Amino acid sequence: MIRPARTGPILHDHGVGGRGWRGRGSSVGTTTSRRQALSADHRHHHGADSGSPRRLAAVLAISATILIVEVVGAAVSGSLALLADAGHMLTDIFGLTLALAAAVLARRPATPARTWGFLRAEVLAAAGQAAVLLAVGCFVIFEAVRRLFDPPEVASSAMIVFGLVGLAGNCVSIALLLRTRAHDLNMRAAFLEVVNDAIGSVAVLLAAAVIAITGWQQADAIASLLIGGLILPRTWRLLRETVDVLLEATPRDLDLTEVREHIRAVAHVHDVHDLHASRVSSHLPVLTAHVVVDDSCFSDGQLPRLLDELQNCLAGHFDVEHSTFQFEALGHVEHERSTHH
Repeated sequence: MIRPARTGPILHDHGVGGRGWRGRGSSVGTTTSRRQALSADHRHHHGADSGSPRRLAAVLAISATILIVEVVGAAVSGSLALLADAGHMLTDIFGLTLALAAAVLARRPATPARTWGFLRAEVLAAAGQAAVLLAVGCFVIFEAVRRLFDPPEVASSAMIVFGLVGLAGNCVSIALLLRTRAHDLNMRAAFLEVVNDAIGSVAVLLAAAVIAITGWQQADAIASLLIGGLILPRTWRLLRETVDVLLEATPRDLDLTEVREHIRAVAHVHDVHDLHASRVSSHLPVLTAHVVVDDSCFSDGQLPRLLDELQNCLAGHFDVEHSTFQFEALGHVEHERSTHH
């Protein structure tokens, strides 16, 4: 949280090379051109990849086709594994629809009402996908356990045909999302879903082969358990990560104790407090801090140099490009301590 200007100058930078400062009693504002520059920079560095929506739309169409094929296949063969994979595919279509919407929204510019634009849409979409996948995984495991004790007759030949169709579609989807999977949580969730589907198709094919060779009908339930077991752990990790972003938890790879030590090591810096770090989206960490410096820094023009040094340190050592610092005179420390608990 940024304190009012009466406590001392605030120097800030939003990663576009522009810097400013304010002193006691001064107002803070930004011109329209400045806001437009910030919006353009956010789109350039932190928006969705230009090819992401097209790739997601293609994967969504493939997934819808696979869903229809697997539902037909489950009805023809009586396979729970195919039905489970179709159910998983249904949630994928829902999730991919959210992902596509989030990828489009993330490209919209920032506004005075939404200063970060819609960057957090990718986190919300990923959280929704993870929650739905978690429910599907639990259902599949429950139904598979029931079928272990009462296995129905399954047509293995139909399982093989429809399983191969599903696997082929999944492989095409994986190829489409391979390059963009590390872009953000949204694309990672979409990639994770199609990979899980591909593994599910492989499990269906293996179960069909076992049934065709040995006649052991429980292989279908075992394959369903495998599909459910693959869904749950990875989905839980994704859900936990998205919740961390939404709760504005400190990024897991950022050690605030180490950050504090680096700031204190800068010349003229006496202390740092109100140090906070969070993420606006999966790949956009932000940090704010109150930094106590020598009284002389306010009169001898040292504050811009200190700002450069602190922000270069955060960008170079911790990969944090967006940071805001409030500089406070050493003589003002006691007042700050009385207002922070």
